[in-house]
Amino acid sequence: MSSNIPHAYEDNKEGNVSKNKPNIIVVKDISSSKRWKINDTAVSEMMKEGLLQLTQKKDINTAWLSLVDNKDIIGIKVNASPGKIGGTRKEVVDFVIKGLLKAKIPSENIVIWDSSLKELQTAGFVDLANQLNVRIAGSKDAGWDKSVIYDSPIVGTLITGDEEFKSGEEITSRKSHLTRLISQELTRIISIQPLINHNKVGVSGHLVGLTRGSVDNDRRFGISDAILVEAIPNIIALEDKEEKRYIGDKIALCITDALYFQYLGQNKALLHYTEPLGQLYFSKDPVALDMLGIEELEQQRQRLKIEFQPPRSILYKNATWLQIGESDPAKRSIKYFGR
Repeated sequence: MSSNIPHAYEDNKEGNVSKNKPNIIVVKDISSSKRWKINDTAVSEMMKEGLLQLTQKKDINTAWLSLVDNKDIIGIKVNASPGKIGGTRKEVVDFVIKGLLKAKIPSENIVIWDSSLKELQTAGFVDLANQLNVRIAGSKDAGWDKSVIYDSPIVGTLITGDEEFKSGEEITSRKSHLTRLISQELTRIISIQPLINHNKVGVSGHLVGLTRGSVDNDRRFGISDAILVEAIPNIIALEDKEEKRYIGDKIALCITDALYFQYLGQNKALLHYTEPLGQLYFSKDPVALDMLGIEELEQQRQRLKIEFQPPRSILYKNATWLQIGESDPAKRSIKYFGR
């Protein structure tokens, strides 16, 4: 075993399990998170174990370099909206950045990003970026690429910050433009998303997180569940002229930050609905991780006797149809490590 975290057990119940490359690694340490306090040492060990098991490499530098290389511009996608406690935890991002730096990824090639610089500042990521001498970016602040458009029949009223908005005029559009941060800068994406309920699609995880703030004129997607579950995978599947997906083909790694979980609410940190869990999930498959997150939230609500059940969203099947990831639990493999 490569770290101090002992092997617990392997889930062989859900179909064909690859012994060499399981598509999900779950690492647990109950000492890692206790009532709003993160144990840095425990998290570091969990992160190391998860990456080594996922990549099947013998050392952590080699593990990182099997996912990215030193020529990549690597965007670490966080969820800053719920703030320091409810959103992506800085301790997880800190380990990722330090690992990339030790693997000789140039600091100028590492970007912490989310929808806006304002949210990143409030969540403490601007300070973290300054401490580690890496870049920080808001996808909205980076501006929109006029040449990369998601066009759908749903019309939205443009607001300040949208590409085609004009002050003093009411303009509607059925077009959304991709942020220049994704289309023109980032070559690889590491998605780190907290385990938070979403009232419409079950979990505010990697699919929601990767598209949040990635295009303008996005308020129109919230009109109905049917529109939302179509828009999210279509945005992730947007292709360039070479038929490479701007977001989907750039995903190098997904980490679900389940040190805590929030079982009600979706956009704001609601501490009275938040409990410690002490887990981290690792995969290259954002859909499989989101499905696992939904299942965990359901189990925790049952344990806590919470009478709330989000609808079973077709979002994840839509994402599977577009070959973004696997939504069928029978076609995934999970290995558990921890205590």
